[in-house]
Amino acid sequence: MTDTTQLPTAPTDRESLPVELVDTAGNTVGSCAVSEAHRAPGAPHRAFSVLVFNSRGQLLLQQRALGKTRFPARWSNTCCGHPAPGQPVAEAAGIRLGEEMGLRVALTEVGVYRYRAEDPRTGYVEHEWDHVLIGLLDDAAPQPDPAEVATYRWMNPDDLRRQMRDEPHEFSPWFAGVLEVATAQPLIP
Repeated sequence: MTDTTQLPTAPTDRESLPVELVDTAGNTVGSCAVSEAHRAPGAPHRAFSVLVFNSRGQLLLQQRALGKTRFPARWSNTCCGHPAPGQPVAEAAGIRLGEEMGLRVALTEVGVYRYRAEDPRTGYVEHEWDHVLIGLLDDAAPQPDPAEVATYRWMNPDDLRRQMRDEPHEFSPWFAGVLEVATAQPLIP
């Protein structure tokens, strides 16, 4: 089910929002601000990555806006973010999908991808326990927030994998991992 009603958004300093810190097993151990969690050496924290597919098996990609603090201008999955401490991951992911891409899509969590990556351009660090969620969209067009998304495109996962292999620095460092988690599921062609 897709609802493309424009979602209300309020200006927020996303870097000051709290994130949930986790241990190596994904258990909650505290919280801190987004900006603090991403300062070197990086604090392990809960995150999510959303991958929206269409019935032809294509994935909706976004190019991260130039103003992003981590990995700006790189191609990535449909959207990503952090749940607030104690907030259900699927709820947070649905809200963020509306904020970034102007879409409402039913989402299903399909796994977790753990990674750590340093952004050489900004000095920030991603160290995330990344919940992977997938959804299906056929009857609506994205309406991305230009402060979050430079542009978007649909792409076949096999073609995407080839491009990631040939031009890895064009993509966010977590994208290949979350793509493998998402496409390992029988729900997605």
